This record gives sequence, C-alpha cells and structure tokens, in this order.
Amino acid sequence: MTGKWDFWIDRGGTFTDIVGRAPDGTLHPHKVLSENPEAYRDAAIQGIRDLLGVEQGQPIPSDKVATVKMGTTVATNALLERKGERTALFITKGFRDALEIGYQARPQIFAKEIIKPELLYELVHEISERVQADGVVEIALDENQARREMQSAWDAGIRSVAIVLMHAYAFPAHEKSLKKIAEDIGFPQISISHEVSPLMKLVGRGDTTVVDAYLSPILRRYVNQVQEELGTGPRLMFMQSSGGLTAADLFQGKDAILSGPAGGVVGAVETSRMAGFEKIIGFDMGGTSTDVCHFEGDYERAFETEVAGVRMRAPMMMIHTVAAGGGSILHYTDGRFQVGPDSAGANPGPACYRRGGPLTVTDANLMTGKLAPDFFPKIFGPNQDEALDADIVRKRFTDLAMRIGDGRTPEEVADGFLKIAVENMANAIKKISVQRGYDVTEYALTCFGGAGGQTGCKVADSLGMKTVILHPFSGILSAYGMGLADIRADRQQAVVKTLNEDLLHELAGLRNLLASQTEAELDKQAIPADTRRTVATAHLRYDGTDTPLPVPLGGVDEMRAAFEDAHKKQFGFAYENKPIVVEALEVETAGGGAGLVEPDIHLSTDTPKPATSTYIYSESGWHKAGIFKREELKPGMSVSGPAMIIEAHATIAVEDGWQAEINTKDHVILRRVVPLVRADAIGTHADPVMLEVFNNLFMSIAEQMGVTLQNTAYSVNIKERLDFSCAVFDADGALVANAPHMPVHLGSMDRSVETVIKLNKGKIKPGDVFALNAPYNGGTHLPDITVVSPVFDDEGKEILFWSASRGHHADVGGSAPGSMTPRATSVDEEGVLFDNFKIVDEGRFCEAELIDLLTDHTYPARNPHQNVADLSAQIAANEKGIQELNKMVNHFGLDVVQAYMGHVQDNAEESVRRVIEALKNSEYEYPTDQGAVIKVKISVDKNKREATVDFTGTSAVKPNNFNAPEPVTRAAILYCFRVMVEGDIPMNAGCLKPINIVIPDGCMLRPSYPAAVVAGNVETSQHVTNAVFAALGAMANAQGTMNNLTFGNDTYQYYETICSGSPAGPGFKGTDGVHTHMTNSRLTDPEVLEFRFPVLLEDFHIRKASGGRGKWNAGDGTRRTLRFLEKMDCSILASHRTITPKGLDGGSDGEVGRTEVRRKDGSIEILEGCDQTELDAGEAVTVITPTAGGWGTD
Repeated sequence: MTGKWDFWIDRGGTFTDIVGRAPDGTLHPHKVLSENPEAYRDAAIQGIRDLLGVEQGQPIPSDKVATVKMGTTVATNALLERKGERTALFITKGFRDALEIGYQARPQIFAKEIIKPELLYELVHEISERVQADGVVEIALDENQARREMQSAWDAGIRSVAIVLMHAYAFPAHEKSLKKIAEDIGFPQISISHEVSPLMKLVGRGDTTVVDAYLSPILRRYVNQVQEELGTGPRLMFMQSSGGLTAADLFQGKDAILSGPAGGVVGAVETSRMAGFEKIIGFDMGGTSTDVCHFEGDYERAFETEVAGVRMRAPMMMIHTVAAGGGSILHYTDGRFQVGPDSAGANPGPACYRRGGPLTVTDANLMTGKLAPDFFPKIFGPNQDEALDADIVRKRFTDLAMRIGDGRTPEEVADGFLKIAVENMANAIKKISVQRGYDVTEYALTCFGGAGGQTGCKVADSLGMKTVILHPFSGILSAYGMGLADIRADRQQAVVKTLNEDLLHELAGLRNLLASQTEAELDKQAIPADTRRTVATAHLRYDGTDTPLPVPLGGVDEMRAAFEDAHKKQFGFAYENKPIVVEALEVETAGGGAGLVEPDIHLSTDTPKPATSTYIYSESGWHKAGIFKREELKPGMSVSGPAMIIEAHATIAVEDGWQAEINTKDHVILRRVVPLVRADAIGTHADPVMLEVFNNLFMSIAEQMGVTLQNTAYSVNIKERLDFSCAVFDADGALVANAPHMPVHLGSMDRSVETVIKLNKGKIKPGDVFALNAPYNGGTHLPDITVVSPVFDDEGKEILFWSASRGHHADVGGSAPGSMTPRATSVDEEGVLFDNFKIVDEGRFCEAELIDLLTDHTYPARNPHQNVADLSAQIAANEKGIQELNKMVNHFGLDVVQAYMGHVQDNAEESVRRVIEALKNSEYEYPTDQGAVIKVKISVDKNKREATVDFTGTSAVKPNNFNAPEPVTRAAILYCFRVMVEGDIPMNAGCLKPINIVIPDGCMLRPSYPAAVVAGNVETSQHVTNAVFAALGAMANAQGTMNNLTFGNDTYQYYETICSGSPAGPGFKGTDGVHTHMTNSRLTDPEVLEFRFPVLLEDFHIRKASGGRGKWNAGDGTRRTLRFLEKMDCSILASHRTITPKGLDGGSDGEVGRTEVRRKDGSIEILEGCDQTELDAGEAVTVITPTAGGWGTD
C-alpha cells in the first residue's frame, strides 16, 4: 500500500457513488447527491471530503490521496441536453448537409410529425477541396478560402471546430493543412476526423468528430475543476467508453459518452471472475433505464453505435440500454398493461416518494412486498424524515384495479406490471446474447444498480438462467469497477484491403506503428513495460458485406478460421472461398489496474436468523418471507426463498425456489434449487398482462429474424439500405408481428403467405420453403422477393405458423439494370417472375433450379449469385423465426401461443376501431403526372365502428408501369390508419379488420397479367397514401415519389431512393431531408458508395425554403448530383415532375421535381419523370426532389 487513500468514483445523473480505499486497505463505500448546489460545488470532491473528514471550505490534503479514478456523466448529460460547446463544422464542398441528412431514414416510421435529433454544430462551412476514394486529388485545397471561412467562424465567437473531409480516413493531407490554419487562428479545440476516428464512413466519422469538438471543452473544464480541488499530488484518471482508464489530460469528448456504465461492466466482470464465473450477463438496473452486457472471456466493444441520436465510430463497451428502470411509469391503455418508456425521474419520483409522482416499477415492488419501508432510508416528505408511503401506493393500485374492472386484486395488478418489466429486460438481454448465437442458460446473471436485486431471480427465470450474482457493493458497482479497471490506450486505422499473404507485412507495420502510440501513452502514465500487454485485433468481413467481426491478428489461415467460427456462431453459416476484407486494425495497450484481490473469508456453519418477517406476493399468492440484514449474513450461510436481504444500498428479493448462499468472497450467489415449473395457469383467455408480454415476444422474434437477414445478406440493398421486412403469421397466414423497415411491405406480405397456402394445400412437407414475387399472385413488384417457410408441429404433420421475409433484390433481370425499368409496358420487361417457386425441397436447397429460373429469361438477372446469396439469407432469417416460435411453444404451450396470436390481432383491431369513431365521411381526388386520377371515398359507420375505403372512379389499368397490385393499396391503407393511432400498438392483421377496402376490377389499383407494375409499388403507393391522408385531413401531400434512381452496367448495379422534406399538418411543421410514408430505406454512406462503385458524389444538400409554406411549413427538399467514372445505364422512376404536391387548408403547394443530366460538353438535358439514358464517364445526373405541401393560412 502507498500509505495514501485511493478513490474510485462514479458520478451518475442522480447519485454520485464513491469507494474509498484507506491506507490500511479497507474499503469505504459512500453515496452523495450529484447535484446539491446549496451544499457543495462538486459531488465527487464532496465525497472525498466526507471520507477524509475534511471540513467544508478546507482544502483537500493532497498528500493523503494517491489516485482518483472516476467515471462521469458530465459529457453524456451535455449531449442529451444539447449543452455542449458552440461548434463549427468544416466539411468538403457539396456536403454541408451530409450529417443533417445522415442516412435519410426517419426514427419513428408511424409518426405524423417527424422529429430528428437536434444538430450539435451551430455553423457549417464548406471547404473547396476534393479527394477521390483512391486518393486522387480532384480539387486541391484552397487554403485562402479555408482561412477566410475559419476566420469568419472565429469572428462569430466560435472556439471549437470539427474538420471532416471526404476520404480523409485514408488520405488526411488536407485535414492536416486545415488543422494548421485553425491553430494559426487560435482555436483552442480542434477535432479532426482522421485522428478522432480513422475509419471509413463519412457520416459516422463526421458525427464522432463533431461530438468530440462539442464535448471536449465541457469535459476539460470539469477535469480542471476537479484537479484544482485535488491539488498537484494525486493522479486523476477517467474511465473511457471502451472500459479503460486514461490520464485526465488525455480524456476526450468522443471517449466519454459511456464513461459511467463502462465502469459497471468492468465491476461486474471482475467481481464475477473473483467468484469463479467467466461467462456472465451484466444487469445494471437503475432508476430510469437498465443496461445489459455480455461477457465470455473478453470485453466486447462496438465500433459503430448510436447514442442520443448521434452516430458514433469509436470503440465503446457493447452495452444495450432499455427504458425500464425503477422509475418507469406504469400505464393501462388500449386494454394492455404497459411499462415505460417514460420515467418519473428523481423528481417527482415514484408515488411512494411522497411528491405526488405516478405509479412506477418501484411502487409495484413495494405493493408486492419486495421493498420494506421499515428498512428503507427515511428521507421523504417535506422534512426529509418520513418513510416510503405504502398507503398511497395501495390506494393508487386499488383505484387502478377498479378501473381495469376484471376482478383482479391490487397486488395482482402490481405483479402484472412487474411481469412486463421483467420480460422487457429479458428481451434486452436476448438482443446481446441469444440474437448473437450465445446460449444464455450457461451464464450467470450479475446484478447491480439500485434495483437489480429486486428483479434478478425473475429475469433469470424468464431466460432459463439458474445463477444470479450480487456483490456486496452491487448498489455502487460502477464506482468499484473504476478501481478494478486497467489503464488502456486504443488506436484504430482503416485498412479496407483483401486478406492475403501479401497484406500481412503491411498489417505488421501498421500494428507496430499503432502500438508505438498506445505504448507511449501508457509510458507517459508511468505504467512499466513489464506490467502491461499490447493486443492487436483485425476487424474482418466478407467482401461486399458490412458486418466486421474482431479476430486476433495472426496468420492468414488462423485469422480466416477464427473469423469463420465467429461468423458461424453469430449468423449460422460461413461462405466457402469468399474473399475476406480487413476493414480495420485495432491495437490496445493495457495495464496498471488496482490489482485488487478480495480475500477468502472463513466459512461459517451457523444458520442465519431473520430480523423479522413479511409477506411477498408472487405467482398469484402471498408467501411468508424472512427479512435478513446483509451485515448479519456471513460467508457459508444460506437463505431459502421466499426471503428478502436488506443491504445498505439495495434490496435483494430471493424468490420461491431460489436459495441465497454467501460465498467465501462475501458475495451473494442466488441459485435456483427447485426446477422451474412453467405455469400452466396462463390460460387461453385474453389477459391484459400477457397480452403485452406476447406482443413484445412476437415482435422480438420478427426483430431477431431481421437482424439475421441484415447480417447474412450479401447486397447493399438489404444490408445497408435495410430494404427488407420480416414477419410472423398464424396458421391461416394472418400477420401477427412485423419488424418493419419498409412500410410498403407491411400489409402486403400476408397476401404472399396466403398464396403459398392456397396453391400448395395438402402438398407442403417439413423442410419446404417457397419464394414468390408474382404481382398478381400475392407479390407487389418483381425486385421484392418474399420467402415463405412453414412451421410444423413435432410430428411434421400440422402447420402451426408461418415465418416470412421480403427483400428488395438489386437486380432480377428486366430491360434495365436494377429491374426498375421506367419504360416497361409489360411485366416480362421488368424481370424474372417467381410464381410459387419451391426454393427448398424437404431441406434440399434447389440452387441449380434457382439459377435456371434467374437466367433462362429474355431479360435474365445480371448477378444471379447475389440473388442466390440474398435468398439464402432470407431462408436463414425464416429459420431463426422457426427456432424462436418453437421455443415459445415449448415455454408456454401451443394452445396459449395460438390463442395469443388471435388476442394480439383483436387488440390492434380495437385500437383502430377507436380511431374510426373519431373520423367523418370524406373524399379526395389525386391527379398524377401520367394523366391518371386516384379517387378515394371514406365512409364511416359509427354504429359498427367500421370504415369503408372505396377507390371507385380511379383510372383504369394504364399502358405504363404505375399499376399497383392490390396488396400495395392494402399496405398503404394499413400504414395510414396505423399512423392515425396515437401511441404504440402492434402492427398486425387486426388493424385491417374494421376497414372494408373496395377496389374495382380493371382499375390501376387491381391490375392483371401482363400489366407492368414496377412503379406501382414505389410510386403509386405514395400517391394512394397522399390521397388517403388528404381525405382524412391528417396532413398535406408529401413529395409523392421515392425518386427511384438506378444505374449500372455488366459489373455494377445500384439502386437508391432520395428523400425530400416531410409535409406539414394541423399543429406541426414538416422536417427537412427525410424519407416519408411508404419508404424508409437508408442511403449508402458517401465514402462507401464511392469505394464500391465508380461514381463521385459531387453534391447532396437541402434546398432551403423549398417546402410548401403555410401556418405550418413543410420540410425542405434536396438536390443530389452523381458523376459517373465509367459508362453507365441510368434510369429514373419518379413522380410530381409536372403536378405540384398539394398544400391543404390554405397552405401553399410544394414544388415539382426534376432530373437533369450534365453532358461532357456542359449542356444540361432534362429527363422525363420516368426515363432512362446512357451516361459516359465524366457525365453527371442531378435529382432535384419535389417538395411537400404546407398546412393552413398564415
């Protein structure tokens, strides 16, 4: 020991936790309020004062303190509250709005008003320079212009700058020059992207650089404040998001976002290791949220995450957060019990805090006896001297039970809410474990945070886990983790080259370069070479995919083997002979941790005596439970549940069938000693608690299918643009749950499943899988191929359910690359027709037959191997759905699962009926550029609570490709009515039950073979949506097109849709540069686009003041210019090139769009709305999007 104190601190949002290690090695836990300005300036310093016994106002004796290791939420809070430093962004000319547009997707697909995260930078300046993906300097840096721009930012009072240039991760010369200019001008904070995050992807790297510039000054001020109070002696270190400590002067904004939670992960892992557990799930349940993490021998880090609406490309502990904590508010709405996501916070807090707060999870624990007011600090009421208020909690639950009115008692109501909170947290754990191929039943659940111990046993039971660990410091484990962590330095560098023997020399050189930097950083922090270790990790991915997996740097064969093992574990398969790309190299040097070893304590043979007893409500009844004080439980003792253990900072509920043992390290180890019997008592009647549980479980299955498909797909379309959907259906083909990325897929996939059922009745065998895209037989348009798999019973006789996935394939043949043929007049010109094609026959993948189908056509598929790979991924996604549905049946029983498949549909139906009650009869006519008219009439029957949506009078089938198969119109109507439901309801077949849809035969919304349909799915769907919303009076017209741009040649095929602004409506304005209505596909990152395709993105910006005006203005549209570096066929499929999108209620119309081609001689050619042309190298296409209408008169 040093003869001095060490302090390990976690400064949280509500409380600051401190563990002090005295000179004699004893540990002293302490807790203070994070904000108490009347009493002290800083909570961390106050905690140190308290433990050292220093009077207020007296200096801290710095000779008594050796180290202070700290995690802080200062940066996180500044980010969440948008209270960082005033920042200017300097970016390549043409990209001023690149970070604002991002990947163009909207966060909530069913929101009328689209709300995007607030931007962090105040000013943006475009810099005249351009480097291509291969390093060729297209435009030299104009240093004089750059200096003028930077000076103007300085003159505007900006002192923090972020510099982000295209392809600077690999070619940083221009960024270095800009840094020099910024230094000359005198900016104190300069963040440059190739230093902050030297990885490909302009948007993620750009956001990370802006975060660094925005937060670093705030952090520096805080660090200086703490350092000032501590004096010069003590070493001050901070926890980084990656789980390692660093010296205070090296602590940066980009590394501070998960500073506190990362300490919790380290604490959970290291204390569990001491107890003999190497495989754990960390479970940190706090007041507003729960953080979960997975550990199996190595800390897991993510290099691409989104925090508070900001995309981060920096190493962070892989922590999944779910909005379910002790303060999560309980709701009974729409016939369902719901928990969160809103929280009561610290003020007013839960109802029991005596501040008039709402009912929360904490109150439910109190109501069911899992919190004992007599043993809880008496800090409530006006004088902070009263206990938790159990009376108000009982009264509020009694009132709620009366309102629910189905005979359940107040405690049953509270227990029901706890069940849902437990399932929400279990689903969060599945996301980081089961979804990634790990069997969670082999793990221990390490609980920490104030509320973890109250729910640990229940969460473990939900997942089939049999061990729960609680450290004596579980209530303040994040602070303890600061003391157990190593000092770490980390560097990454993009490589993006194919793995082969020739590359190894380059990787070794890069490893040595990066290691010299990380080791120098630890040298500077006085960590000797013999006490530290340096590890190099290669991030590998299959060529053409976008999911790198980390493997240790080694030889080609061993890296390939390790990568294939990891790929099989996570995705269920590995490709043979497919090139592997080294995406990036990461080097980390670590060492210098506290070296803390918890001593083994002599085991007692005594039987513990309860301090008193209480009653706990669980599994439909009250059970007598002993209350034990933690300090009286000695190593070797055990307590059988039901029981409660009261700790200084937490309460542990030992459930029936569990036993708590105190191990030799003084940790509480909970084990299930009586095998869990699955309750048969759920029954098949609709229970409002289980309704919410099943809603979330069905949705979780569809989401897991989606993750499998995204990770295993080959094409950019599915993997990055997320142009796919996965869904689960009942035995009749009715939609039960859908994880939608694309609203146009929503109400149409069940038609595909119904078609497979109808055409193969009595002939389907286990192991069969079907594929179809036939527009007149359950499909929508040819690029969208739906793969449908039956789920059989154990005997292989009866089909119980269906799982299905739909993906937009980049090319399925047709007369133009990308199969989005603008001038097609018959479906055969649009590509290959899959009409009830059996793609797997009793387990045999019919690859030869599939390739025949794709290639034996007048216009064959251009890249059939990509189709095969994507279809294989869809089959794998369905298989994941089958596995999860089978698990659900084993868990709950077939009759219960089938009953709830019906109940969730009934519940959604009721929500839509309530919307219909508020509607009135209305109609609208919507003219199109092609001379067609879509007429819609909505008639409401208030008695039956039904609506009829009638398209009689709509134009007949047209000799173009704007004909929309019936499932497309159905999807549009389902989407519109789902948007009209305020609140979160499941998306399933029940939503359409109260809606009668009338589409006359022969009209353009019900075409028959061989009518062309490709634009029906992408364009007419947008027209139908606009018409229905206008008739409902919900909002003005959106841009009414997806601006489908396709280009390609024999080697490359690419397809993208381009966003505009969203429409205004009664009480809300539109949003700039975001996708609306029936699409939500993402744009490929500019750097990835240019790296993979011979194109150069010259410009992509928001056209200011282009949206329709009104009392509420529409969002502004965009302009996007692509220059081709090789000869390409290019086609545009778009609308509103001649008719403006309409404003409503007196609001003005938006603007029409147009598509221009710039020829080599500089001449501009205007394309028609639907057109195709050939562009030579050096020629460019520009898409100017139409804009949405405004709402209301000024």
